[in-house]
Amino acid sequence: MFSQLRALPLAVKQYLIITMNYWFFTLSDGALRMLVVLYFHQLGYQPLAIASLFLFYEAFGVVTNLVGGWLGARLGLNKTMNVGLFLQVAALLMLTVDNQYLTVIWVMAAQALSGIAKDLNKMSAKSSIKTLVPSDQQGALFKWVALLTGSKNTLKGVGFFLGGLLLHLFGFQQAMLVMAIVLMIIAVLSVFLLNADMGKAKSKAKFSEIFSKSADLNYLSAARLCLFAARDVWFVVALPVYLSVELNWSHSYVGAFMASWVIAYGVVQAFAPKITRANITSMSQGRLLFLWALALSVVTALIAFVLSQGLSPALVITIGLLLFGITFAINSSLHSFVIVAMAKEDGVSMDVGFYYMANALGRLVGTILSGWVYQQYNITACLIVAAFLALSSAFFIRKINY
Repeated sequence: MFSQLRALPLAVKQYLIITMNYWFFTLSDGALRMLVVLYFHQLGYQPLAIASLFLFYEAFGVVTNLVGGWLGARLGLNKTMNVGLFLQVAALLMLTVDNQYLTVIWVMAAQALSGIAKDLNKMSAKSSIKTLVPSDQQGALFKWVALLTGSKNTLKGVGFFLGGLLLHLFGFQQAMLVMAIVLMIIAVLSVFLLNADMGKAKSKAKFSEIFSKSADLNYLSAARLCLFAARDVWFVVALPVYLSVELNWSHSYVGAFMASWVIAYGVVQAFAPKITRANITSMSQGRLLFLWALALSVVTALIAFVLSQGLSPALVITIGLLLFGITFAINSSLHSFVIVAMAKEDGVSMDVGFYYMANALGRLVGTILSGWVYQQYNITACLIVAAFLALSSAFFIRKINY
């Protein structure tokens, strides 16, 4: 087996290392999120208060993607990826302190580190693929991006389940310690295995270039913001609290249910090239994105409508979440391909970083709305807002000439 790995082309070996880093980081990220939501709900925190714990996580992600793209172009994507891994270890260790020190401010600070870590890791992984695939092989690029994105989200789902399980087996602090030790091993391996020049721009990237001057990229970024706000406005805080409070599901059951959804969502993302049957060399990706964004808006509005009719909430949520997951996964996979394909060759992380800044801003908006709208109204209202945001995503995509 090891001889076969050594015989692989350098680009494939680097892709495997990047994927390994991304996978282990994602497991820790998904588990951390579920642990924080369930543990602090268990302590009696209200939905809006739980949402506030993630504010720095999302807010710092916005800044990180902008600055991280510039750093990746100047220093190399291997360095930004490795920094992300070590910062996540530090964030996990911060949460191993005794309960009396787990204040809202302390947890928000740890989440800020985790948010920086996550977006450095994500931006580095997505940008690296552009440097490994020849520019004339767009079909291969779509497949590699879809596989990385899909597998990441599948493992994030496993992370949700892992978070619920670790909370049940070890408690909050011990779970954080176990994850920190495993991730530290991965980080050390990454330092020695990743190519030092990956993604470094030939000409020194200027800090003033972090903001995109491309109209198409700006519209695509606005569409991404709305897309992820549409998901998180009902999925991040509202859904787990709704399942726990309104449907009386146990923490492990909530974790397993949401994990199963994200795993299935990741599988759909990985197979998006086959599902869409897109001819990426001749078909307008903007038109394809528009149609799928429109479909997502319709599906979300239907879930809200059916849920308001008094049918079994558990059945409506289960079936509705399945349909939402399929349409959202294809939207997300197509988005991830289009930004990597659209990004300029030299200093790819600058364009990708700007785009994922919008992604982080969308998550921030969605997280705040998830806690506030659910606390003020209900989950149906969250779904209505989600449908409007998905429709807004379609509106921005319509303006893209790609």
